[in-house]
Amino acid sequence: METIKSVWNTVQPYIDNPVIHILLIVTFLFIAQKIIRQFIHKIVRSIVKSHRYQTVQAERQREQTLEGVFRAASAVLLWIVGILLVLTSLNVNVPALLTGAGVVGIIVGFGAQNSIKDFLAGIYIILENQYRVGDIVTLAGVSGQVESISIRITRLRDLDGYMHIIPNGEAKVVTNMSFVFSNVNLNIGVSYDADIDKVIKVINAVGKDIAQDATWHEFISEPIAFLRVDSFDDSAVKVKCIGKVAPGKQWDVAGEFRHRIKDAFDKNGIEIPYPQRVVHSAKK
Repeated sequence: METIKSVWNTVQPYIDNPVIHILLIVTFLFIAQKIIRQFIHKIVRSIVKSHRYQTVQAERQREQTLEGVFRAASAVLLWIVGILLVLTSLNVNVPALLTGAGVVGIIVGFGAQNSIKDFLAGIYIILENQYRVGDIVTLAGVSGQVESISIRITRLRDLDGYMHIIPNGEAKVVTNMSFVFSNVNLNIGVSYDADIDKVIKVINAVGKDIAQDATWHEFISEPIAFLRVDSFDDSAVKVKCIGKVAPGKQWDVAGEFRHRIKDAFDKNGIEIPYPQRVVHSAKK
């Protein structure tokens, strides 16, 4: 018994030391954060698995989005608790501090309506699965790939590499260009002298060739094909071609189609016209 008391008397000054308390709290927070992240991963994984998504990519995007949001929210809550524990270790009157903070919060709240709007919009975006990490979207007039989503903001990266940070409340209209599937929608101009029936055959043949190509077939669910004669312009007949492809692959597939259709038109003597102007000289 005396030995136990002796050990306790030796250890007690260290235990009562506020610095030791703070170090223990910080260590606990780091360990708790790692455990919570693993727990969130398992929970989100089970939730996502319980829903049937059309593609593995869609499932993975939803999982990444939910994990990112829940991890950020849990980290904020965890570190708030940690700060309160540290203040308690330093003998700060936490209840009085929280009361004062509540009054300040009410005052600040009147000037933080936009932030509240952003939070509410973020909740709806996540619950309704409007877009996910990895989707290509247009928000508030800005287009790019979603790099991250939080309750308050969305980060988009455009083709120039610029990062756009958009408050969720500013996304009045969301255009998701890579959700479930995408369409290749092209207008191609041919000359008025071209045989339209021949043009149709060439377009459909090129579309089938790409769909059967080993490099491209996995991205194409419906081959690009002639849809209609779309318009009669000043120097060209516009024909519309359309096909269904994997989400986000419409630009790659369309680029390959343009490449091949140019070669096919050249081989078949089909002219892709360009604007021409005839100048008449006035007689003197």
